[in-house]
Amino acid sequence: MAAYILKRLLLMIPTLFGVLLVTFAVIQFVPGGPVEQMVSQLRGDAMHGEASSGSQNMYRGGQGLDQERLDEIKALYGFDKPAYQRFVDMLGNYLTFDLGESYFHHQSVSELVISKLPVSISLGLWTFFITYLTCIPLGVAKAVRDGSRFDVITSTIILIGYAIPGFVLGIALLVLFGGGSFFDVFPLRGLVSDNWAELSWLDRILDYLWHMVLPVTASVVGSFAVMTMLTKNSFVEEVRKQYVLTAKAKGLTENAVLYKHVFRNAIIPLITGFPAAFIGAFFTGSLLIETIFSLDGLGLLSYNSVLNRDYPVVLGTLYLFTLLGLIAKLITDVCYVLIDPRIQFEAVKQ
Repeated sequence: MAAYILKRLLLMIPTLFGVLLVTFAVIQFVPGGPVEQMVSQLRGDAMHGEASSGSQNMYRGGQGLDQERLDEIKALYGFDKPAYQRFVDMLGNYLTFDLGESYFHHQSVSELVISKLPVSISLGLWTFFITYLTCIPLGVAKAVRDGSRFDVITSTIILIGYAIPGFVLGIALLVLFGGGSFFDVFPLRGLVSDNWAELSWLDRILDYLWHMVLPVTASVVGSFAVMTMLTKNSFVEEVRKQYVLTAKAKGLTENAVLYKHVFRNAIIPLITGFPAAFIGAFFTGSLLIETIFSLDGLGLLSYNSVLNRDYPVVLGTLYLFTLLGLIAKLITDVCYVLIDPRIQFEAVKQ
């Protein structure tokens, strides 16, 4: 086990390096970078100033910026260095988890990510817990009643929910319950109300939960189908195995067979994915959901960073999320061994 974990940790290094190298190389050829945007902005301001002050203005927008000013802008964003040197410097900073400073937010990428985490954690954790706590019991109930009317009706409902995109459901919920054309029941924007600081602790909790109802509902409905059907199929497969028939032949009750024997084996595929899903819940960012419900989270941050060519944010968040994803995959693999001792990573050669 220790050798396998060490091997996986060492493999993370070239994986991270490859992801960052490819992304960094692509960025070099993307037009409209921060230097170009700054130059365009300065030219626009200068042309506006020229138009307002007449021919006495000393700058002529049509003539462009002089080379000295252009070099200053490049040095400001670090583009006065060769690409390979910038990449090496970036890797050196990432080793100490220095993710750089945003070009447009004028604060460190780490602080920027931390400031957006409350929204992403709220969406991710509520979606995670509601999905697991609802889908596992529902999947077990469907497996026990496989082929019954209950199974057919619930399958139809969750598949309809799966077919509806989250952003479409979010818009529908806003129209129906967010003061649109029908009922004004839930708030439209933000995690909390404007007067949240003035509320009592109980009212703060209720206010927060009230704000989360619509966005969490829009996020979680699409997740029900996959988890529920995975749970059902896993239990159905176990129920049909020989050891279940043997347990029943010994006189064990249906509940004893289900929860003492079947449950322990059928739950393995679900539990092993638990660590990755739990870690991912802290950094889940849904652009469309955040936009619809006016939530300033990681999804919106990533989207705006790409549009604004905010390269430190793009590369810094990519590095952080890729590293966390690799660690989550490693934890998942380790959980397989801890839960199911039949699985061994070290193959024994005869």
